[in-house]
Amino acid sequence: MADITSSESRFDGGLLQLIGWSLLGMFITGITLGIAYPWAVVMVYGWEVRHTVIDGRRLRFDGSAIGLFGNWIKWLLLTFITLGIYGFWLGIAVKRWKTKHTHFAD
Repeated sequence: MADITSSESRFDGGLLQLIGWSLLGMFITGITLGIAYPWAVVMVYGWEVRHTVIDGRRLRFDGSAIGLFGNWIKWLLLTFITLGIYGFWLGIAVKRWKTKHTHFAD
């Protein structure tokens, strides 16, 4: 049986920090009428990843808002062209992009 204490997984972020980052992300998205949504996603998700430890190893996120913005435009166009059908896959596309840019820090 594996030693659980040596492979600790945890999240060390705080509730007030999460509320602050989320409010800032919503504010930025609202002020720009949704154009800055990729920046808000990168900002909030980056905070979550920086405070996550899996099996004793901290995570890091190397995605950029510019990188997500290009994909976001492409995905929105696909959603428009398919009369909204691609929208069902939009959440999965964003999760895949986030996962592609999430790594162990060490």
